[in-house]
Amino acid sequence: MIIDTHAHYDDKAFEEDRNEVLEGLASCGIHRVVNSGSSLEACKRTIELTEQYPFVYGSLGIHPCDTGDLTEDHMNWLARQSGLDKCVAIGEIGLDYYWDEPERQLQKKWFARQLRLAREVGLPVVIHSREAAQDTLDLMRAEHAERIGGVIHCYSYSRELARDFLDMGFYIGIGGVVTFKNGRKLKETVEYLPMDRILLETDSPYLSPMPNRGRRNDSRNLPSVVTEIARIKGITEDEVERITTENALRLYPRIRL
Repeated sequence: MIIDTHAHYDDKAFEEDRNEVLEGLASCGIHRVVNSGSSLEACKRTIELTEQYPFVYGSLGIHPCDTGDLTEDHMNWLARQSGLDKCVAIGEIGLDYYWDEPERQLQKKWFARQLRLAREVGLPVVIHSREAAQDTLDLMRAEHAERIGGVIHCYSYSRELARDFLDMGFYIGIGGVVTFKNGRKLKETVEYLPMDRILLETDSPYLSPMPNRGRRNDSRNLPSVVTEIARIKGITEDEVERITTENALRLYPRIRL
């Protein structure tokens, strides 16, 4: 059994065959999916997916690139939706310095605000951090993220930096990049990580693993990630599936099997 802890099935990339893909996941060993909201509209669509599909859960939050027009009213709306039975986390939230907009101070303001929101509602967080390692850590420490818990989604930093996130009690999300030939840094990080801190994710429709790199991604590709993690860690694929499923259920107790 595999749990995809981070996907975006609300994305327009799935407009033509969303139901076909989702209904076919169980036959490929994917029994639960966490669809991650990244904007207000994406959060609304995520809620709809959780209502339509028994095996789909949701995380609700605003991606740093979509924080430009946020208000406290939006935070209040997120707080209300966080009480839904199938909302498992606040996210994805964080910092993204790859893009120039919104400006960094605004990103940091809403990252900190959503960390506080997660603490207020008692849910873990899903953190997006791209080219913003130090500011991410600094804000997490300032907001006492160790009291919140969560996952660093689509981990892209060094194994040394992973220690800082592990020390705060966070999980590390591993997806298709670990299979890339130029993914040496992530392979080294996976070798270093304890198995009880790894979560499987796709970030669908992005970041397809080999040999499907460059094509639309979906949860059916996760066995390729499992195979590579098993190779790196020197354990069986069954062990990878079992342990990462246990990890997901520990982080997200609202998920029911």
